[in-house]
Amino acid sequence: MDWKSKRVEAILEHALLEDQALKDITTAYTIDPKLRATGTIVAKEDCVVAGLGCIPRFLEIYSRLSQASGRSNPVRYEVVHHPEIFDGVRVKRGQSIAVVRSTAQVLLSCERVILNLMQRMSGIATITRRYVDQVNGTKAKVLDTRKTVPGLRLLDKYAVSCGGGENHRLDLSDSVLIKNNHIALGGGIPKVLAAALAARKPGQRVQVEVRNRQELEQALEGGAEAVLLDNMTPADVASSVKFIHARSRNVPIEASGGIQLDSIRKYAEAGVDFISSGALTHSATAIDLSMRIVAEN
Repeated sequence: MDWKSKRVEAILEHALLEDQALKDITTAYTIDPKLRATGTIVAKEDCVVAGLGCIPRFLEIYSRLSQASGRSNPVRYEVVHHPEIFDGVRVKRGQSIAVVRSTAQVLLSCERVILNLMQRMSGIATITRRYVDQVNGTKAKVLDTRKTVPGLRLLDKYAVSCGGGENHRLDLSDSVLIKNNHIALGGGIPKVLAAALAARKPGQRVQVEVRNRQELEQALEGGAEAVLLDNMTPADVASSVKFIHARSRNVPIEASGGIQLDSIRKYAEAGVDFISSGALTHSATAIDLSMRIVAEN
């Protein structure tokens, strides 16, 4: 298991512990522990699915925690879904996403954490797909940002990829992005850019955020390897793209800053390579999913 898988495992385990899934007193008092049941996860609105892989992992972790507490034998479960249903697929309202079979107690105790995570992830995937559809036919790729829920970044960013978007920096150690506060505190673009280029390690690209033509000129003259056009109008972005190309600088060009679903097409048509939007993760609305649980005969 790589470090990312370990982080995901920790996220899911924390969710179960937070909800005290192993101390579900209502279920323990009312449901026969031997009763087997089937839970069907249903989309209550059109959406793009994300998070299917979390279902069996939740159950595996629940089983491990339960055994560690000395409460039970390994949990027997089965997760099935149609071959055409997988992360990134669009589904319609009322459509079954997955079927989970286990004891009724396990399904009832894990139901909420499974739905909570899949609802958020599917919400992110769905809004991302809308953004991606808006730039269809242009060269622009849609990127996420670090504006994610603390502790859920790996899952938020995975959900973006399910919606057809691409991931920007995973964290602050991932790449060099000189932003306006670095510029203001570090003595200006020429100084901070030179320092970053001198200090960076092999494979670390240095990108500079610019807000106007003067800053763009300084970034290009200083050897920036990518530029982020921040909070510019589509017209200003188009002008900046032409300026960069006229200087024969083949650097990736990204636009960012308040770009919404109704404006992203204009930025894409301005000729940028990437468009990043925090709205993919900080403004995504959770998709309404439900789990219908019935006893097995």
